[in-house]
Amino acid sequence: MRRPARRPRGGGQNEGFIWFAAQDWWYHNQAHSDFQLMRQVARSRPVLVVNSLGLRAPGPRTSTRPGRRILRKLRSMTRFLRRPVPDLPGFHVYTPVMLPAYGRSGAVYRFNAWLIRTQVRVAARLAGIRGVPAIGATIPTAWPVVAGMARSALVFNRSDLQSAFPEADGQWVAGLERKFLTHSDHVLYVSHELMRRDSSLVGERAFFLDHGVDLDHFRADGPVHPQIHETPSPRIGFFGGIDDYVVDLDLIEQTARRIPDASMVLIGDATCSMDSLTRLPNVHWLGKRDYRDIPALGRGFDVAIMPWLDNEWIRFANPVKLKEYLALGLPVVTTEYPEVEGWRHLVRVADSPDGFIDEVRRALADPGDPEPRAQSVIPYSWAGRAWALLNTAGLLNTAGHQDTAGHQDEGGR
Repeated sequence: MRRPARRPRGGGQNEGFIWFAAQDWWYHNQAHSDFQLMRQVARSRPVLVVNSLGLRAPGPRTSTRPGRRILRKLRSMTRFLRRPVPDLPGFHVYTPVMLPAYGRSGAVYRFNAWLIRTQVRVAARLAGIRGVPAIGATIPTAWPVVAGMARSALVFNRSDLQSAFPEADGQWVAGLERKFLTHSDHVLYVSHELMRRDSSLVGERAFFLDHGVDLDHFRADGPVHPQIHETPSPRIGFFGGIDDYVVDLDLIEQTARRIPDASMVLIGDATCSMDSLTRLPNVHWLGKRDYRDIPALGRGFDVAIMPWLDNEWIRFANPVKLKEYLALGLPVVTTEYPEVEGWRHLVRVADSPDGFIDEVRRALADPGDPEPRAQSVIPYSWAGRAWALLNTAGLLNTAGHQDTAGHQDEGGR
């Protein structure tokens, strides 16, 4: 099947990588796999990360807190092209100016794609990308932009089932996902369940690339943040985005109520109301914190939790925070989700609210040895993930670059 606007490799055309992320560097979680992978790739070649193009236009009928979402995206656009990591001069982040043309066709839709594509081409040149770049995408709405771009390889990062996002037009997003699944040279998966679901369409182009962990950052032997000592111990903790379509807020509330002698510490930006939780005396919501502070805060947890909802989004998810919790040596309690299967020997898995609360109690009473947990994730460096990505896309040792350190410690067709 023909893949639009692709050009043959050759002549040092694989110098750079353009990556359409599903997150925005300036206000989302910078630990997301998009940013982790591209920071590693940027050690060997110029990288342009295009901040999320979104899945829908924020509005009172389509999203929570639409005014806040619109303002933060407008602020992101004003940052133009930046190099946000001082010791990574090859890592560039860009937010294009765009129209809220979602789920539409016709002149406005085509103009918006052209507008974004034109800006990305200019930003890529300013980022030092020459020739024909490799292109990767996690956000399906990048398809109208990518379809018209010359590229040496196209990689679709199928890190989530984006069409299951409850605030988006699922049918429209599914159509864009199908375009990427059909036309991409390689499709990356972090969920075996989702990989099996797509197998008839993707075939041998599928590649399983499990999430990594920033081993230097999430170290079990580091200091504990002073602020965590302001909350009484023992501490049941969660860090990450608090979204009501992913996190089971009712389960958190039940846990806090039924274990009143423990502090429930929540760290992360919330896209939903937290009133039902923060009114409880033992719930401490610290809000969004700098990525640099997360390990030191997490080290103060006695038990780390992953209270997921039982829905299609979680069914095909593989939360990065599991390996971050384990790297810190923390005992972990989670609700069921398919990708936890390979970690049951290290993680307490519950299949009901009562079971979850009971497992939290057991973990508080008997936390176990942190060393095996921390050791278990050593093979999962982000450098190794990036090496596997470049190898899969056929981009190793091109354009005279020394490729990112690491080895293919996990992943395969």
